[in-house]
Amino acid sequence: MFALLLSGCGGGDKPAPPAPPALVVQPARAEGRGMATYPGEVRAKQESELAFRVGGHIVKRRVDAGERVQRGQVLAELDPADLALQARSAQAQYESAQADLARARDDFQRYAKLVDQQLVSRSTYDAQNAAYKAAQNQAEAARASLDVARNQAAYTHLVAPADGVIASRQAEAGQVVAAGQTVFTLAADGAREIAINLPESDGRRFSVGQPAEIELWNRPGERLAGTIREIAPAADSQTRTYATRVALAPEALASVELGQSARVYLAGADNGGLTLPLTAIQRGAQDATSVWVVNLADGKVHAQAVKIGGYGSDQVPVLSGIAANDWVVAAGGHLLRDGEQVTPVDRSNRPLRTPAAAPAAQR
Repeated sequence: MFALLLSGCGGGDKPAPPAPPALVVQPARAEGRGMATYPGEVRAKQESELAFRVGGHIVKRRVDAGERVQRGQVLAELDPADLALQARSAQAQYESAQADLARARDDFQRYAKLVDQQLVSRSTYDAQNAAYKAAQNQAEAARASLDVARNQAAYTHLVAPADGVIASRQAEAGQVVAAGQTVFTLAADGAREIAINLPESDGRRFSVGQPAEIELWNRPGERLAGTIREIAPAADSQTRTYATRVALAPEALASVELGQSARVYLAGADNGGLTLPLTAIQRGAQDATSVWVVNLADGKVHAQAVKIGGYGSDQVPVLSGIAANDWVVAAGGHLLRDGEQVTPVDRSNRPLRTPAAAPAAQR
Protein backbone atom coordinates (compact mmCIF):
# COMPACT_ATOMS: atom_id res chain seq x y z
CA MET A 1 0.00 0.00 0.00
CA PHE A 2 2.80 2.35 0.90
CA ALA A 3 4.49 1.52 -2.40
CA LEU A 4 1.27 2.31 -4.24
CA LEU A 5 1.05 5.67 -2.46
CA LEU A 6 4.62 6.41 -3.33
CA SER A 7 4.01 5.48 -6.89
CA GLY A 8 0.84 7.63 -6.94
CA CYS A 9 2.55 10.65 -5.38
CA GLY A 10 5.78 10.24 -7.27
CA GLY A 11 6.76 13.29 -9.37
CA GLY A 12 6.68 12.17 -12.98
CA ASP A 13 7.64 14.38 -15.99
CA LYS A 14 5.33 17.40 -16.29
CA PRO A 15 3.53 17.61 -19.61
CA ALA A 16 4.96 20.27 -21.94
CA PRO A 17 2.82 23.40 -22.09
CA PRO A 18 0.95 23.75 -25.38
CA ALA A 19 2.56 25.89 -28.02
CA PRO A 20 1.07 29.40 -28.01
CA PRO A 21 -1.19 30.23 -30.98
CA ALA A 22 0.11 32.59 -33.62
CA LEU A 23 -1.97 34.31 -36.31
CA VAL A 24 -0.35 33.60 -39.66
CA VAL A 25 -1.09 34.85 -43.17
CA GLN A 26 0.34 34.35 -46.60
CA PRO A 27 1.54 37.40 -48.58
CA ALA A 28 -1.23 38.88 -50.70
CA ARG A 29 -0.81 40.06 -54.23
CA ALA A 30 -1.49 43.74 -54.81
CA GLU A 31 -4.44 44.62 -56.99
CA GLY A 32 -3.78 45.32 -60.63
CA ARG A 33 -1.03 42.75 -61.03
CA GLY A 34 1.36 44.81 -58.92
CA MET A 35 0.55 48.04 -60.78
CA ALA A 36 -0.18 51.31 -58.99
CA THR A 37 -2.51 53.79 -60.74
CA TYR A 38 -2.35 57.59 -60.52
CA PRO A 39 -4.49 60.24 -62.26
CA GLY A 40 -2.67 62.86 -64.29
CA GLU A 41 -2.84 65.52 -66.97
CA VAL A 42 -0.99 65.89 -70.27
CA ARG A 43 1.44 68.82 -70.08
CA ALA A 44 4.25 70.18 -72.20
CA LYS A 45 7.78 69.36 -71.10
CA GLN A 46 8.73 73.00 -71.56
CA GLU A 47 6.21 75.42 -70.07
CA SER A 48 7.24 79.08 -69.93
CA GLU A 49 5.54 81.79 -67.91
CA LEU A 50 5.74 84.88 -70.14
CA ALA A 51 5.90 88.34 -68.62
CA PHE A 52 6.92 91.88 -69.59
CA ARG A 53 10.36 92.91 -68.45
CA VAL A 54 8.98 96.33 -67.51
CA GLY A 55 5.76 97.36 -65.82
CA GLY A 56 2.98 99.29 -67.48
CA HIS A 57 -0.54 99.46 -68.85
CA ILE A 58 -1.54 96.72 -71.32
CA VAL A 59 -3.09 98.39 -74.36
CA LYS A 60 -3.29 95.38 -76.67
CA ARG A 61 -3.67 91.63 -76.27
CA ARG A 62 -3.15 89.89 -79.59
CA VAL A 63 -3.69 86.22 -78.67
CA ASP A 64 -5.94 84.16 -76.43
CA ALA A 65 -5.63 80.85 -74.58
CA GLY A 66 -5.47 77.85 -76.91
CA GLU A 67 -4.04 79.73 -79.90
CA ARG A 68 -0.92 78.57 -81.69
CA VAL A 69 1.92 81.08 -81.88
CA GLN A 70 5.22 81.29 -83.68
CA ARG A 71 8.58 82.28 -82.30
CA GLY A 72 8.95 86.09 -82.35
CA GLN A 73 5.21 86.72 -82.66
CA VAL A 74 3.93 89.72 -80.67
CA LEU A 75 1.51 88.54 -77.99
CA ALA A 76 0.70 91.76 -76.12
CA GLU A 77 1.75 95.40 -75.95
CA LEU A 78 2.19 97.99 -73.20
CA ASP A 79 1.52 101.70 -73.49
CA PRO A 80 4.93 102.99 -74.72
CA ALA A 81 4.38 106.68 -73.91
CA ASP A 82 6.28 106.86 -70.61
CA LEU A 83 9.15 104.69 -71.79
CA ALA A 84 9.40 106.68 -75.02
CA LEU A 85 9.75 109.87 -72.97
CA GLN A 86 12.46 108.22 -70.89
CA ALA A 87 14.28 107.28 -74.07
CA ARG A 88 14.05 110.86 -75.37
CA SER A 89 15.37 112.15 -72.05
CA ALA A 90 18.29 109.72 -72.23
CA GLN A 91 18.94 110.81 -75.83
CA ALA A 92 19.10 114.44 -74.78
CA GLN A 93 21.47 113.68 -71.91
CA TYR A 94 23.68 111.72 -74.27
CA GLU A 95 23.83 114.60 -76.76
CA SER A 96 24.65 117.02 -73.94
CA ALA A 97 27.44 114.72 -72.75
CA GLN A 98 28.79 114.55 -76.30
CA ALA A 99 28.86 118.35 -76.50
CA ASP A 100 30.71 118.57 -73.17
CA LEU A 101 33.15 115.95 -74.41
CA ALA A 102 33.83 117.89 -77.62
CA ARG A 103 34.49 121.10 -75.66
CA ALA A 104 36.74 119.28 -73.17
CA ARG A 105 38.66 117.69 -76.02
CA ASP A 106 39.24 121.05 -77.75
CA ASP A 107 40.34 122.64 -74.47
CA PHE A 108 42.73 119.77 -73.81
CA GLN A 109 44.30 120.04 -77.27
CA ARG A 110 44.73 123.83 -76.85
CA TYR A 111 46.32 123.45 -73.42
CA ALA A 112 48.63 120.77 -74.82
CA LYS A 113 50.05 123.32 -77.27
CA LEU A 114 50.30 126.01 -74.61
CA VAL A 115 52.18 123.80 -72.15
CA ASP A 116 54.70 122.98 -74.90
CA GLN A 117 55.26 126.69 -75.32
CA GLN A 118 55.49 127.05 -71.53
CA LEU A 119 52.61 129.54 -71.55
CA VAL A 120 50.63 127.57 -68.91
CA SER A 121 51.76 125.58 -65.95
CA ARG A 122 52.00 121.82 -65.94
CA SER A 123 49.42 121.59 -63.17
CA THR A 124 46.90 123.54 -65.26
CA TYR A 125 47.49 121.16 -68.17
CA ASP A 126 47.00 118.11 -65.88
CA ALA A 127 43.72 119.57 -64.61
CA GLN A 128 42.47 120.03 -68.16
CA ASN A 129 43.53 116.47 -69.01
CA ALA A 130 41.53 115.17 -66.02
CA ALA A 131 38.49 117.20 -67.12
CA TYR A 132 38.75 115.70 -70.61
CA LYS A 133 38.83 112.14 -69.22
CA ALA A 134 35.88 112.91 -66.94
CA ALA A 135 33.92 114.17 -69.95
CA GLN A 136 34.75 110.94 -71.79
CA ASN A 137 33.40 108.88 -68.88
CA GLN A 138 30.26 111.03 -68.69
CA ALA A 139 29.66 110.47 -72.39
CA GLU A 140 30.08 106.70 -72.02
CA ALA A 141 27.65 106.63 -69.05
CA ALA A 142 25.11 108.68 -71.02
CA ARG A 143 25.46 106.28 -73.94
CA ALA A 144 24.81 103.29 -71.65
CA SER A 145 21.75 104.99 -70.15
CA LEU A 146 20.44 105.65 -73.65
CA ASP A 147 20.88 101.99 -74.59
CA VAL A 148 18.99 100.91 -71.46
CA ALA A 149 16.15 103.33 -72.20
CA ARG A 150 15.90 102.10 -75.78
CA ASN A 151 15.84 98.48 -74.61
CA GLN A 152 13.10 99.23 -72.12
CA ALA A 153 11.08 100.93 -74.81
CA ALA A 154 11.41 97.73 -76.88
CA TYR A 155 10.24 95.65 -73.91
CA THR A 156 6.74 97.06 -74.33
CA HIS A 157 6.20 94.24 -76.86
CA LEU A 158 5.82 90.74 -75.37
CA VAL A 159 6.97 88.16 -77.93
CA ALA A 160 6.83 84.37 -78.02
CA PRO A 161 10.23 82.78 -77.30
CA ALA A 162 9.35 79.56 -79.17
CA ASP A 163 6.68 77.90 -81.28
CA GLY A 164 3.86 76.48 -79.22
CA VAL A 165 0.38 76.93 -77.77
CA ILE A 166 -0.85 79.52 -75.28
CA ALA A 167 -1.82 77.26 -72.39
CA SER A 168 -3.32 79.99 -70.20
CA ARG A 169 -3.81 83.74 -69.92
CA GLN A 170 -3.44 85.62 -66.64
CA ALA A 171 -3.88 89.27 -67.74
CA GLU A 172 -6.19 91.31 -69.94
CA ALA A 173 -5.99 94.50 -71.99
CA GLY A 174 -6.53 97.53 -69.76
CA GLN A 175 -4.78 95.92 -66.81
CA VAL A 176 -1.68 97.43 -65.19
CA VAL A 177 1.01 94.79 -64.64
CA ALA A 178 4.32 94.83 -62.84
CA ALA A 179 7.61 93.73 -64.31
CA GLY A 180 7.81 89.93 -64.17
CA GLN A 181 4.06 89.43 -63.59
CA THR A 182 2.86 86.43 -65.63
CA VAL A 183 0.66 87.35 -68.59
CA PHE A 184 0.65 84.08 -70.58
CA THR A 185 1.82 80.51 -70.09
CA LEU A 186 3.34 79.05 -73.24
CA ALA A 187 3.43 75.29 -73.84
CA ALA A 188 6.28 74.87 -76.31
CA ASP A 189 6.07 72.36 -79.13
CA GLY A 190 7.95 69.10 -78.67
CA ALA A 191 7.92 66.57 -75.87
CA ARG A 192 4.77 65.91 -73.86
CA GLU A 193 4.54 64.59 -70.30
CA ILE A 194 1.97 63.45 -67.77
CA ALA A 195 1.97 65.41 -64.52
CA ILE A 196 1.02 63.27 -61.51
CA ASN A 197 1.34 63.54 -57.73
CA LEU A 198 2.75 60.64 -55.74
CA PRO A 199 1.54 60.33 -52.13
CA GLU A 200 4.10 60.36 -49.34
CA SER A 201 3.81 56.60 -48.92
CA ASP A 202 4.95 56.10 -52.54
CA GLY A 203 7.44 58.96 -52.82
CA ARG A 204 10.45 56.65 -52.50
CA ARG A 205 8.85 53.57 -54.01
CA PHE A 206 9.58 54.65 -57.59
CA SER A 207 12.66 56.08 -59.28
CA VAL A 208 13.61 58.20 -62.27
CA GLY A 209 13.89 56.16 -65.46
CA GLN A 210 11.35 53.55 -64.36
CA PRO A 211 8.99 52.43 -67.19
CA ALA A 212 5.35 53.48 -67.06
CA GLU A 213 2.15 52.95 -69.01
CA ILE A 214 -0.27 55.77 -69.83
CA GLU A 215 -3.96 55.36 -70.61
CA LEU A 216 -5.92 58.37 -71.87
CA TRP A 217 -9.41 58.82 -70.48
CA ASN A 218 -10.88 59.21 -73.96
CA ARG A 219 -9.10 56.08 -75.25
CA PRO A 220 -9.68 53.40 -72.60
CA GLY A 221 -7.83 50.13 -72.97
CA GLU A 222 -5.00 51.61 -75.06
CA ARG A 223 -1.67 51.87 -73.25
CA LEU A 224 1.08 54.30 -74.30
CA ALA A 225 4.70 53.82 -73.31
CA GLY A 226 6.53 56.25 -71.06
CA THR A 227 9.15 56.63 -68.35
CA ILE A 228 9.43 58.60 -65.11
CA ARG A 229 11.51 61.68 -65.97
CA GLU A 230 11.40 63.62 -62.73
CA ILE A 231 10.35 63.20 -59.09
CA ALA A 232 10.39 66.22 -56.81
CA PRO A 233 13.01 65.83 -54.06
CA ALA A 234 10.60 67.12 -51.39
CA ALA A 235 6.87 66.80 -50.80
CA ASP A 236 4.61 69.78 -51.34
CA SER A 237 3.99 71.55 -48.03
CA GLN A 238 0.21 71.71 -48.57
CA THR A 239 -0.74 68.54 -50.45
CA ARG A 240 2.07 66.38 -48.96
CA THR A 241 2.63 64.78 -52.37
CA TYR A 242 5.65 64.53 -54.67
CA ALA A 243 5.20 66.28 -58.02
CA THR A 244 6.23 63.79 -60.71
CA ARG A 245 6.57 63.99 -64.49
CA VAL A 246 6.17 60.93 -66.74
CA ALA A 247 7.62 61.45 -70.23
CA LEU A 248 5.81 59.94 -73.20
CA ALA A 249 7.73 57.92 -75.76
CA PRO A 250 8.30 59.86 -79.05
CA GLU A 251 5.98 57.57 -81.01
CA ALA A 252 3.11 58.40 -78.63
CA LEU A 253 3.26 62.20 -79.05
CA ALA A 254 0.79 62.24 -81.95
CA SER A 255 -1.84 60.54 -79.79
CA VAL A 256 -2.13 63.19 -77.05
CA GLU A 257 -3.34 66.75 -76.70
CA LEU A 258 -2.48 69.28 -74.04
CA GLY A 259 -4.77 69.18 -71.03
CA GLN A 260 -6.06 65.64 -71.61
CA SER A 261 -6.76 63.54 -68.54
CA ALA A 262 -4.85 60.29 -68.21
CA ARG A 263 -4.06 57.40 -65.91
CA VAL A 264 -0.45 56.42 -65.24
CA TYR A 265 0.31 52.81 -64.35
CA LEU A 266 3.54 52.16 -62.48
CA ALA A 267 4.86 48.71 -61.67
CA GLY A 268 5.00 47.93 -57.96
CA ALA A 269 7.33 45.44 -56.25
CA ASP A 270 9.61 43.27 -58.35
CA ASN A 271 8.25 40.09 -56.72
CA GLY A 272 4.87 40.47 -58.40
CA GLY A 273 3.36 42.92 -55.93
CA LEU A 274 3.41 40.93 -52.65
CA THR A 275 2.10 42.76 -49.59
CA LEU A 276 1.90 42.02 -45.87
CA PRO A 277 0.03 43.64 -42.96
CA LEU A 278 1.99 46.38 -41.22
CA THR A 279 1.82 44.37 -37.99
CA ALA A 280 3.90 41.58 -39.54
CA ILE A 281 6.98 43.77 -39.99
CA GLN A 282 9.59 43.63 -37.22
CA ARG A 283 12.15 46.40 -36.78
CA GLY A 284 15.69 45.54 -35.77
CA ALA A 285 18.97 47.36 -35.27
CA GLN A 286 19.78 50.11 -37.77
CA ASP A 287 16.22 49.97 -39.13
CA ALA A 288 16.66 46.41 -40.45
CA THR A 289 13.31 44.79 -41.25
CA SER A 290 12.30 41.15 -40.88
CA VAL A 291 9.26 38.89 -40.48
CA TRP A 292 8.60 35.66 -38.58
CA VAL A 293 8.10 32.77 -41.01
CA VAL A 294 6.47 29.59 -39.64
CA ASN A 295 7.58 26.14 -40.75
CA LEU A 296 4.33 24.14 -40.79
CA ALA A 297 6.28 20.87 -40.56
CA ASP A 298 7.37 21.52 -36.97
CA GLY A 299 5.55 24.73 -36.03
CA LYS A 300 8.79 26.61 -35.36
CA VAL A 301 9.37 30.21 -36.35
CA HIS A 302 12.49 31.79 -37.76
CA ALA A 303 13.33 35.39 -38.55
CA GLN A 304 13.52 36.21 -42.26
CA ALA A 305 15.09 39.47 -43.39
CA VAL A 306 12.97 41.33 -45.95
CA LYS A 307 13.19 44.47 -48.04
CA ILE A 308 10.04 46.57 -48.01
CA GLY A 309 8.65 49.53 -49.94
CA GLY A 310 6.72 52.58 -48.77
CA TYR A 311 4.19 52.07 -46.01
CA GLY A 312 0.51 52.14 -46.93
CA SER A 313 -2.46 52.69 -44.65
CA ASP A 314 -2.50 49.05 -43.44
CA GLN A 315 -0.29 47.14 -45.88
CA VAL A 316 3.32 47.34 -46.93
CA PRO A 317 4.84 46.03 -50.19
CA VAL A 318 7.57 43.43 -49.73
CA LEU A 319 10.22 43.75 -52.40
CA SER A 320 12.30 40.68 -51.53
CA GLY A 321 12.89 38.03 -48.86
CA ILE A 322 9.65 36.01 -48.93
CA ALA A 323 7.64 33.94 -51.38
CA ALA A 324 3.90 33.90 -52.03
CA ASN A 325 3.47 30.50 -50.29
CA ASP A 326 5.25 31.43 -47.04
CA TRP A 327 3.26 31.58 -43.79
CA VAL A 328 4.11 34.77 -41.90
CA VAL A 329 3.17 35.70 -38.34
CA ALA A 330 0.83 38.68 -38.66
CA ALA A 331 0.50 39.69 -34.98
CA GLY A 332 2.39 39.40 -31.73
CA GLY A 333 5.77 38.99 -33.38
CA HIS A 334 7.47 41.11 -30.73
CA LEU A 335 6.83 38.30 -28.20
CA LEU A 336 8.48 35.52 -30.23
CA ARG A 337 11.99 34.11 -30.18
CA ASP A 338 13.89 32.50 -33.02
CA GLY A 339 13.19 28.75 -33.07
CA GLU A 340 10.15 28.99 -30.79
CA GLN A 341 7.31 26.56 -31.50
CA VAL A 342 3.84 28.00 -32.09
CA THR A 343 0.41 26.78 -33.11
CA PRO A 344 -0.31 28.57 -36.39
CA VAL A 345 -3.93 29.67 -36.80
CA ASP A 346 -5.71 31.52 -39.60
CA ARG A 347 -7.93 34.59 -39.28
CA SER A 348 -10.89 32.34 -38.40
CA ASN A 349 -8.87 30.97 -35.45
CA ARG A 350 -8.61 27.55 -37.10
CA PRO A 351 -5.34 25.69 -36.49
CA LEU A 352 -3.37 24.95 -39.62
CA ARG A 353 -2.47 21.24 -39.69
CA THR A 354 1.13 20.41 -40.45
CA PRO A 355 2.18 17.44 -42.63
CA ALA A 356 3.59 15.73 -39.52
CA ALA A 357 0.31 16.08 -37.65
CA ALA A 358 -1.90 14.72 -40.43
CA PRO A 359 -1.20 10.98 -39.82
CA ALA A 360 -1.82 11.39 -36.07
CA ALA A 361 -5.22 12.83 -36.74
CA GLN A 362 -6.24 9.81 -38.80
CA ARG A 363 -5.60 7.34 -35.95
